Amino acid sequence: GIAPVHLEYFKSLGGIADAKAEIFEGVEPGGAAVLNRDSEHFDRLAKKAAAAKIKVVSFGGHEKADARLIQCALQPGSSTVHANILGTEAKYKIGAPGRHLVVNSLAVLAAAVLAGADLAISALALANLAPPSGRGTHVPLVLPGGAALLIDESYNANPISMRAALALLGQAQIGPRGRRIAVLGDMLELGDQADALHRELAGPVVDNTVDLVFCCGPAMHALWDALPSGRRGGYAENSKGLESQVIEAVRAGDAIMVKGSNGSKMAPIVKALQRAYTRAPEGASIQD
Repeated sequence: GIAPVHLEYFKSLGGIADAKAEIFEGVEPGGAAVLNRDSEHFDRLAKKAAAAKIKVVSFGGHEKADARLIQCALQPGSSTVHANILGTEAKYKIGAPGRHLVVNSLAVLAAAVLAGADLAISALALANLAPPSGRGTHVPLVLPGGAALLIDESYNANPISMRAALALLGQAQIGPRGRRIAVLGDMLELGDQADALHRELAGPVVDNTVDLVFCCGPAMHALWDALPSGRRGGYAENSKGLESQVIEAVRAGDAIMVKGSNGSKMAPIVKALQRAYTRAPEGASIQD
C-alpha cells in the first residue's frame, strides 16, 4: 500500500508510489502485479506496470476490482468475508480481526490463484491466521476484581496502521466498568508533516470511543494537545516515563492497546504490564 510513511525521505506520496513501482522492473514480462484498486495511486502504478509489460490484477471494494469485497462482518477476534476472487465467489473466515486484514486477504487470494493454488483451500487457510508478536497480539491481564485485555501493537506504527489499530480497539469488548485505553508513542520519519499527522489522530480516537489516551514522545505531544481534556490519560517524554502511569491507571474490564514506531520503544510498556498483571492477585477472580 501507499501510505504517509518515510515522508522524511520522500517529497510526496507520489514519490513513495514511484519508489515502490521500481519492483516492477524485476518482474518477468507476462508476470502480474496485484494492486489496490481503492488507492488514489492505482492509475499511476498500473501505468508503470503496463510499461514493464506485466499484467495488472486489482483488489479492493471498487466495483471494477478483480478481487472484490462484497461484504464482511468484523468481530473482536476475527472477520468473515464474502468476496469475488477473479470471477469466483468465496466466503471465508480470517482468524485475526481488522478491516485492513480483510482487504489484504483479497490480495493474498488473488496472488494465490495467479500462482496456481486452489482458491477454496487457500481461503480456508486464512482461518488459522494469527497476528505475530507486537502486531495485534491479544494478551489477557489479571487484576484485582477481574480481567483486562492487552492488545500488543508495539512493533511499529504509521498513520494508516495507527488508525487501523484504533479501530480494532474500538471493536474490543470491555467489562461493565471497563474503558478503552490507547497508549501511543511517536510515529517516526514523517518529516515536516509529523505534527499534522499526529494531531489528526484525535478524530479516530473519538470516532472509536477510546476513553483514555496516554502519549509519549515529542511528536505525540501534537495529539496530546488536540485531545479533549476528558480523554487525556497521561503524557511523558519517553516510554519509560509512561510505564508507571499506565500500570496505575489500568483496572478490571479495560482494553489497552499499545502502539508506536519501533524507535519509540513501546514494547517495554507491554512487558511491564505483563509483569504487573499476569499473575492472579490473592483472592482475585477473572470476570468475562
